[in-house]
Amino acid sequence: MTLGKKKIHKTNELNIDWGKFYKSVFALVIPMALQNLINVGVTAADVIMLGKVGETALSGASLAGQVQYIMVLFLFGLTSGATVLTAQYWGKGDRKTIEKILALGMKAAVVVTAIFMVAALVIPGLLMRIFTNDPDVIAQGILYLRIVAFSYVLMGITQVYLYVMRSVERVVVATVVYMISLLVNVVLNAIFIFGLFGCPVMGIQGAALGTLIARFVELILVFGYARLFNKDIKFRVRYFLKTDKVLLQDFLRYALPVVMNEVMWGLGTAANTAILGHMGSAAVAANSVAQVARQLATVVAFGLSSATAIYLGKTIGEKKYEHAKAYAHRFLILSVVMGAIGGVLILIASPIAASFLSLTDAAKGYLRFMFFVMSYFVIAQAFNTTMIVGTFRSGGDTRFGLILDVSTMWGGSILCGWIAAFVFKCSVPVVYMILMCDELLKVPVSWARYRSYKWIKDVTREIE
Repeated sequence: MTLGKKKIHKTNELNIDWGKFYKSVFALVIPMALQNLINVGVTAADVIMLGKVGETALSGASLAGQVQYIMVLFLFGLTSGATVLTAQYWGKGDRKTIEKILALGMKAAVVVTAIFMVAALVIPGLLMRIFTNDPDVIAQGILYLRIVAFSYVLMGITQVYLYVMRSVERVVVATVVYMISLLVNVVLNAIFIFGLFGCPVMGIQGAALGTLIARFVELILVFGYARLFNKDIKFRVRYFLKTDKVLLQDFLRYALPVVMNEVMWGLGTAANTAILGHMGSAAVAANSVAQVARQLATVVAFGLSSATAIYLGKTIGEKKYEHAKAYAHRFLILSVVMGAIGGVLILIASPIAASFLSLTDAAKGYLRFMFFVMSYFVIAQAFNTTMIVGTFRSGGDTRFGLILDVSTMWGGSILCGWIAAFVFKCSVPVVYMILMCDELLKVPVSWARYRSYKWIKDVTREIE
């Protein structure tokens, strides 16, 4: 199946219309980048408004958000695993099987989010102590979790549905839903946190309540779209109640490595936060802002990775393997460009963020250094994400990402960062730089895997 470089890059032999290619790609990337930006905007709104309330409230919400973050990684793993199958069946033109995948993913999402909801309601203090030992921060986080936990199942339902719609190139609906949700969330956050229009001042509880109401709005919008406008792919109760065993085996085969990959990667990110959390509230506050900056700087790159998975998956489902190789090369170039742009934006935003937020001098010093590290980190992350989440998963190569992420994070950056923090008692900047080295370690390995073309595989079959 491997092809020489000359044949791959002689695109005239494949009769590829690159103008049409870029038009199709950006028709996917732009709405998904907007969706990522909107999702980050929800977090950014909490950070900005709670940053005005105080460092303790900001740290409490940030660390409590790690619980939802880990849950979202389970969801992202499920939806990404479903995308592996959905995109290829979409290229094959098998809508019935896509409806079965939708129901299967929905069932899994409800189970996962219900578990996280119960945990956040029953043992919020224990969950918070994983990330910090500061009693004031823990108390604030508990207040946040006991309200926002009720939004978890709602989020699971809407996310699975909207991600499956993205896989079949229905990307605008998610943009509209998340845009309305963001507006609702920001307005309600301001009202509840600061006590506007006669409402009581609720602080961190107001941020949680605003998020909960916004999730209800998302669910209502999704039900409305599914009922009134989506005539191609429907949610069918009979598929939800009765699962196709053959399809379940395929789903588990390709989705489970993705779920494990995302969860281990997410737990690694949470471990980074926990390590910094035990180095003081100033480090936590600075890191929470730096993470939002990273998310903002990579919204287009992550949109590109999702577009890569959809576009290449559809192409492989159509059995156009040489086209998939040529397209993958262009996606690679785009990933580096988008990552570099994100890095420049972070450097520009550094002095603005440090002067705007109500942080201590120590936190501001940490923040400037963290922004510098993030400026090169996002370039490597954009490349790796496009390769692992986009290119490799489009062809069913889901195990590779799991092995790569676990080895570089848990066997590399986290282990070394923990030793630096608690054995050698290194400073926060040194520890942070070590914790953020995993993406750099991945680059040569991702490149080698890409050049092998072992990731190209048709995973569809005839489903009755």
